[in-house]
Amino acid sequence: MVNTILRNGRMATLDPANPRATAVAIKDGIFEAVGSDEAIMRLRGPATEVIDLKGHTLIPGLNDSHTHVIRGGLHYNMELRWEGVPSVADALRLLKVQADRTPPSQWVRVVGGWTEYQFAERRMPTLEEINAAAPDTPVFILHLYDRALLNAAALRAVGFTKDTPDPPGGVIYKDRQGNPSGLLIAEPSALILYSTLAKGPTLSFEDQLNSSRHFQRELNRLGVTSAIDAGGGGQNYPDDYRVIEELHRRGEMTLRIAYNLFAQEKGSEFDDYQRWTSMVSPGDGDAMLHMNGAGENLVWSAADFENFLQPRPRLSAEMDQELERVTRLLVEHRWPFRIHATYDESIARFLDVFEKVNRDTPFDGLRFIIDHAETIRPVSIERVKALGGGIAIQHRMAFQGEYFVERYGATEAQFTPPITDMLAAEVPVGAGTDATRVASFNPWVSLYWLVTGNTVGGLSLYPEERQLDRQLALSLWTKGSAWFSGEQAAKGHIAKGEYADLAVLSADYFFIPAEEIKDLSAVLTMVGGKVVHGDGDFRSLAPPLPPASPDWSPVTLQGQPSLHRHGAGQGHACLEHAHHHHPTCAHVRTPRDPFWGPFGCGCFAF
Repeated sequence: MVNTILRNGRMATLDPANPRATAVAIKDGIFEAVGSDEAIMRLRGPATEVIDLKGHTLIPGLNDSHTHVIRGGLHYNMELRWEGVPSVADALRLLKVQADRTPPSQWVRVVGGWTEYQFAERRMPTLEEINAAAPDTPVFILHLYDRALLNAAALRAVGFTKDTPDPPGGVIYKDRQGNPSGLLIAEPSALILYSTLAKGPTLSFEDQLNSSRHFQRELNRLGVTSAIDAGGGGQNYPDDYRVIEELHRRGEMTLRIAYNLFAQEKGSEFDDYQRWTSMVSPGDGDAMLHMNGAGENLVWSAADFENFLQPRPRLSAEMDQELERVTRLLVEHRWPFRIHATYDESIARFLDVFEKVNRDTPFDGLRFIIDHAETIRPVSIERVKALGGGIAIQHRMAFQGEYFVERYGATEAQFTPPITDMLAAEVPVGAGTDATRVASFNPWVSLYWLVTGNTVGGLSLYPEERQLDRQLALSLWTKGSAWFSGEQAAKGHIAKGEYADLAVLSADYFFIPAEEIKDLSAVLTMVGGKVVHGDGDFRSLAPPLPPASPDWSPVTLQGQPSLHRHGAGQGHACLEHAHHHHPTCAHVRTPRDPFWGPFGCGCFAF
């Protein structure tokens, strides 16, 4: 007897053998049958729950092939989100409200998911505006990989003074008197941004459990049922996995997670992986939580952060030897691995190493992943294919496209990343977000970008022939991503025998205007045949969720808005540059100023 039947829907199964259906039956967390209402209702038993979808569109659950959901969950309840906020004025209003309700021992943090180009004013908030909105509560605002804005209270909290030296790879920007202004610059490394963020308070263990549950439920609200976690800086194994393991033990996870282990200390990467290979093996766990392999950081010398306001970083001569040593260890232990790689110049060198290792110890089907690959070239795509690898792409260009065009030009931007070339080469491709510190975790912003070729600021990056049709784009977020955790036979389609992971949408993704794609959400989400989110007509089916804690959490204030269509730019046009800024530009040009010339004006900072 089946447990659940969903009927009267418009089902995009993505299964070539059975592309359209109106009903589905679920038994023991697995799709038992997919077909017409009449055929599926014959399977109904006396205890079968029947859910009328009322004509809504149903799709396979979305699967983020590269995100940082475990680390993100530890901090989610502390973060004010600017996703979808349409203007600087609205962003500052939210900032002030949250600052007024945040206790003195805590910070207000805006960490990723936004860009200046989403705002009607087409500019950053100024430090003067931030200090006016929050004169006493520490505020840390992270913008992409390139900068952070700290108010005066935050500068005091982290102890930055005129005597604080610039760290390697970063700049503490000073005012005319030599005091820290509140602007931190990644030049070119983001280490200064993340090490400063790490100085802030953390949540208690119980609040981290609550925070992780709320983050997973927010992803469920967006139709996400699976995620592949790419580790991250400050995400030490096993210590920083205690929260997710406890949620798993309690049966409180609402998202399937496959996680990778990320080398933490420069110079100790080999030691990390040597220790971990004796502690855990790929596949350890179950269908809700299991270990997936190594990366995305294998060795720190291979890091090529895509701060498009800075020149492409040049990797050190030591990188090849260090990467080879770690790769050999992983291949010998049959650990799948993934590596952060933005630029083709880096990817080509990584592939040199992988091919060398493969000649001695064949990969022989061992899964490996190139992450990001914004400027990968056709020859490198073919080399990835020859080694049996895949490429995980994310919508980072939707947030940084304007900066890329300013540095490298619109023609080059048409191939960043060259997804259609990857697909033509028949390389496995999975879609994702790289959330949470830079891009938004909203999958519908990614799907909007894949389908339209537009940034969140409205800049068109790709010609029509490099835009994906809606079904193909959706397949990268479902069956495509499943390959990256070795689960391509278990999920990604609405098909008999696969996990009953699904999302019922607020509107029909396939027929709504393209601009409305980024506003989609799920009205019903199921993981393993269990309802994990319900809204609208399905709200009564949603399982209870405890209130966000602590009680000052921004989650209790604003919820999490989806991205909205942005208005036209306002403010004055900087005479040297083709973008808009605050009307009171009082910046003094200096030789160290990283925002002049091809980088743009720095007046937002003062």
